[in-house]
Amino acid sequence: MMGRIKTQLVKRTSSILLSRYPDQFTEDFNSNKALISKFLTVTSPKLRNMIIGYLTRLVRIRKAKGA
Repeated sequence: MMGRIKTQLVKRTSSILLSRYPDQFTEDFNSNKALISKFLTVTSPKLRNMIIGYLTRLVRIRKAKGA
C-alpha cells in the first residue's frame, strides 16, 4: 500500500514535538489535535492536520516497537 509523501517540514516538526513531549501524545488523532495548540501556532488547518497525522503515526510505530 502506498501512502502520501510528507514534506520535510512535517517530518521535522513531528519528530521534534515527539522528542520534546514523548509522554504527552497518544495514538488518538483527535486528542492530539486538541493538545497541539499548546505547543504550536499553525495558521493552516491542512498543515496542522498533516503534522498531527504524522505524529500520531510515529506514536503508533514507537508503541508497536516497544510492545
